[in-house]
Amino acid sequence: MTMPASRVERVGVFCGARPGARPQHLRLATEFGEALAQRGTGLVYGAGGVGIMGAVADAVLDAGAPVTGVIPRQLYERERPDESRTELIVVETMHERKALMYRLAVGFAVLPGGLGTLDELLEVATWNQLGIHHKPLVLVNQGGFFDPLLTLLDNMVSDGFISQEERFVIQVASGVEEALDRLVSPEPRPDPERPVIPPVAARTPVAPTAAT
Repeated sequence: MTMPASRVERVGVFCGARPGARPQHLRLATEFGEALAQRGTGLVYGAGGVGIMGAVADAVLDAGAPVTGVIPRQLYERERPDESRTELIVVETMHERKALMYRLAVGFAVLPGGLGTLDELLEVATWNQLGIHHKPLVLVNQGGFFDPLLTLLDNMVSDGFISQEERFVIQVASGVEEALDRLVSPEPRPDPERPVIPPVAARTPVAPTAAT
């Protein structure tokens, strides 16, 4: 049975519009989408119907959970995404797309992807750092895909460009269920390999009007 979209919390997923070179990436996308729906949670994403992005959305829809896609008008007119099963929101710019996704989602999962995935990941992390919002952000690092990025983040700490607290705004999960525990469960399981970081102190945000 399909769940009404208006009653379901949504997790934002950042991931590639390409399938990647290894079959494990598409398997992870399908596994994540199925598990997300089983938790009674919907998806908000960039409205792509191919690659990792399409596999996640198809798995969520096939499991009966709602999917919201957000797409800029230029891409909509060029790609004409399927509107038969998803709620599709067309905006004018990429900036509006990201701001609306950030507002709609209760938290964010990051699966393998390319430059756009990194852009969204780091922007959401920066918004948490600045106090524009306080929403969980989790890398699904199954198979070690994000290991080089984690090394870079640790180097930023050791070289004094970010603090330990800021570093762990980007959480890490080794698998799907652990990631979802951190995103949609009331009390996420602690990561034994990571210190528990207290909430970022409240700040007076200077933020786009679309932020929550």
